[in-house]
Amino acid sequence: MQKQSSSTGSASQVQSLGPIPKLPNYETGGFFDELVDVNNLARPDAEELVSLFNRLPPKELLRRQHAIEQSLYRMGITFTVYSDKTGTEKIMPFDVVPRIVSAMLWKHIDAGLKQRIRALNRFLCDIYNEREIVQAGIIPADLIDSAPAYLKECRGLKPFNDVWCHITGTDLVRDDSGTVYVLEDNLRCPSGVSYVLQNRHVMKRNFPQVFSASRVRPVNDYSSRLFQLLCDVAPPHVSDPTVVVLTPGVFNSAYYEHSYLAQRMGVELVEGRDLVVEGDMVYMRTTGGLQRVDVIYRRIDDAFLDPKTFRKDSVLGVSGLMDAYRAGNVTLANAPGTGIADDKVIYAFVPDMIRFYLDEEPILPNVPTYVCQLEEDRQYVLDHMDELVIKAAGESGGYGILIGTQSTKAERDEFAKKIIEDPRNWIAQPTLKLSRSPTMVDDHLEGRHVDLRPYILCSRPDDVWVLPGGLTRVALRKGSLVVNSSQGGGSKDTWVVAEQGQRVASSKDGATEPLDS
Repeated sequence: MQKQSSSTGSASQVQSLGPIPKLPNYETGGFFDELVDVNNLARPDAEELVSLFNRLPPKELLRRQHAIEQSLYRMGITFTVYSDKTGTEKIMPFDVVPRIVSAMLWKHIDAGLKQRIRALNRFLCDIYNEREIVQAGIIPADLIDSAPAYLKECRGLKPFNDVWCHITGTDLVRDDSGTVYVLEDNLRCPSGVSYVLQNRHVMKRNFPQVFSASRVRPVNDYSSRLFQLLCDVAPPHVSDPTVVVLTPGVFNSAYYEHSYLAQRMGVELVEGRDLVVEGDMVYMRTTGGLQRVDVIYRRIDDAFLDPKTFRKDSVLGVSGLMDAYRAGNVTLANAPGTGIADDKVIYAFVPDMIRFYLDEEPILPNVPTYVCQLEEDRQYVLDHMDELVIKAAGESGGYGILIGTQSTKAERDEFAKKIIEDPRNWIAQPTLKLSRSPTMVDDHLEGRHVDLRPYILCSRPDDVWVLPGGLTRVALRKGSLVVNSSQGGGSKDTWVVAEQGQRVASSKDGATEPLDS
């Protein structure tokens, strides 16, 4: 269905000057491993880390794991699992072994993500206005119009600078050849960046020497860059914008992150009841009276933003907010309507978007995808369910998935019935041999599957910045391919190696140092 481009594998800037350290008693299991090769020899940028593991006394790595877990617990880094009947508040599981990404590989990822965001912003602007991509026959109109996340209320909207998606979290995976694929895009309210920042904080304290020796790029400036982005996208007539973070409240799964980012940026964290619209202007209730609000970093789903425009029963949003937005008196980041680009059916067409809007070949390929709404694809999926991963188009968090190779016939029959009844809601993909990384299990290291969610900020069509690293999520259950925290996954710190001329993170909090040329 789609042409796939190749990717760049890992490479090192620095040649080893001595014997390459080996990770003993570790099994790669035939998977591509992020830290060691098939012979358990450290990949070039991981030599310092593997050498440290070999020097540590027995149980010391486990002791540091427990120390970090206690630090995260004291900091209250939690998320909510709505389906867990035993209690919703959970501490995000953390693994002490970082993921290391070479400078060359990151350069490839960085370029591919910037290209993808440029195309997605063009797509969003197009489908709510001229619809040139539909007229050209690239994407069938019914696939767009039938998507629950496509909001007819947003037709005709054109956000400032034509940027719909200001903050994105894009999920990446690697297969057994080391090729990087985009697994999905998260454009509505992507979460997880607070864990990136806090993971780095505790790792620097527990591994200061090897951290410094590994020439890791910093992530601590994300909050300041996010704040600057939000100021830059304020309505053009505003010189000193007031920025707020809009949260659904303390019971939301990502409330910790909402409060953390607001605090780091030095802005107010508000709920819908704290805001009011008067004369197509948004105001915040304060003890000193109403204060004008110019930019809202919203962490509320589209449907709940404005009961006057969307769901009338919403008590989370602000009545009249969309009127103020249409009038150009407030910026919403991300723009309402971006959820259509999260739809897993629309995801299948992103390579075509890149070719159509940018006249370029995709740098980062999609995972090959079968769209069950298309008859030929649907028949192939029904005939090969035991080989494929089948996903509901609108679900997230690891829900609505059938992994064919691990399924029973009864499960496959159930999913086949669902596909036949509602083909628009289903896609399927081949089962990739996802890369793994050494992970602390009890008192030793075992391989566990990982993915990576980098975070991308965009203030103008050609002004895109990618956080050097991101959230490495790890499937803590043996053999599991599902990395979501709601499904028992955890996270790791991600160390992107600096090129010469780039800044490196100091082991001291908040500091960066130049990498000597």
